[in-house]
Formats: sequence, structure tokens, C-alpha cells
Amino acid sequence: VQLQASGGGLVQAGGSLRLSCVASGRTFSWRAMGWFRQAPGGVREFVASISWNADSTYYRDSVKGRFTISRDNGKRMVYLQMTSLKLDDTAVYFCAKGKYGSGPNKDPAVYDVWGQGTQVTVSS
Repeated sequence: VQLQASGGGLVQAGGSLRLSCVASGRTFSWRAMGWFRQAPGGVREFVASISWNADSTYYRDSVKGRFTISRDNGKRMVYLQMTSLKLDDTAVYFCAKGKYGSGPNKDPAVYDVWGQGTQVTVSS
């Protein structure tokens, strides 16, 4: 499986963006998916994750109520809708595929395939 993230860009604080991640391969539908981000000079941090059938989601506290993760297994896509963006949301965003049997999880060690990242820059 390979992952390709897109949809990043420059947006003003308070604005919105939708990130997309397309997966190749046959195992996408049966795996949890996650979004992580890494700010300049920072560590990679968990943003959101979703179970394989989308019945369970999990968010970091700072994005709850602003970000929504979703997926379309038929299209092998996972999305991150971001609203009310803040300066602190500026980072490279990565999508990731969970290991077999894993559910939504904030631990990056649970994910075994990572996309290349898409830059999100929030300006004042």
C-alpha cells in the first residue's frame, strides 16, 4: 500500500481546508487510518484517526470540534476537514495506515505506511 496526501495550502486563520489521502493496494478498507502533523522543529504528533468502518474516530484535544476525519473505502480515500484553523495548526500533515488488527490510535508505532505529507500554513 502507498499513500498520497494532498489538499494543503496557505489559508488565513479562521479559514478551512480539506486534506485528502488516496491509498493504493487492497488492504486499505480493513485498516484504521490516521492523520499526523509535524511543525518546523517539532515532533510528529497525532491529529486524528478513524476505524476501518468509520464507526469510531479519535482526535487530539486541540482539534476536537474543528477537525473531522472521514473515509470512503470504495474510493480508498481518507479525508481531514479542517475548520477554524489556527496559527498553531501550521505543519506538514501526513496520512498513515494502521497495522493489521489495530483500531484508531494516537501512537505512531501502530501505523506502518505513511504518505509523503502535505504542507498546511495558517497565516494571521
